[in-house]
Amino acid sequence: MTPLAWQAMIAALGDEGREVHAPALPGHDARTTRPPASLAAWAEALAATLPPAAVLIGWSLGALLALELARTRPQRVARLILIGATPRFAAAPDWPHGVDTATVSAFISDYNRHPAATLRRFLALQTLGDAARRRLLPVLEAACVPHAGHALPALADGLRILADADLRTDLAAITPPIHLIHGDGDALMPLAAARWLADALPHARLSVLENRGHAPLLSNPGECAALIRPDLGAAED
Repeated sequence: MTPLAWQAMIAALGDEGREVHAPALPGHDARTTRPPASLAAWAEALAATLPPAAVLIGWSLGALLALELARTRPQRVARLILIGATPRFAAAPDWPHGVDTATVSAFISDYNRHPAATLRRFLALQTLGDAARRRLLPVLEAACVPHAGHALPALADGLRILADADLRTDLAAITPPIHLIHGDGDALMPLAAARWLADALPHARLSVLENRGHAPLLSNPGECAALIRPDLGAAED
């Protein structure tokens, strides 16, 4: 996704005098460089864009990056708000709350061979379980990094990061207050992952959105903004 994914959320929150940044993920616009395909490298690249004591709102892969930033740079992070978050995307013998590893591997290989079709399938998964599914897909497509019929290295890197990332053993070191927001119908990052995350993090609470999938910030930005606004007030106190 490009920063356009956040446009409706920012509008729903209202600026109220806040300084708001919506940085592109590494390699996701023409002005950013492409760091190595690792959670640590992408977090380091994003760290340069953060103001001091930021409230980080991360969605999906962005939620993993926000957790990594809070773990490695706690002085830069006042609070986390995580939408559609998980500590590990891919399933494992000791992690049933992820996407099957064969499916994850297939997405990576299929994207390199058939990027446009694979991206459409990945976006369609984000609409599952959402009451606004029919109108959500074109909104997701409009916020995507433009494709020219070939695989984009940064998007392939993002899939590899999702496949490899596992923050489960690092959560005790993440101390800022955290608000998890999760759709009950999320097919990419199941609600069970968010419940596990809420129990494992030292200072976390979970809000569950009914009849929402993986992209509630786009299907109903007003609903998400109503949950987020109190957290922004707490950060300013």
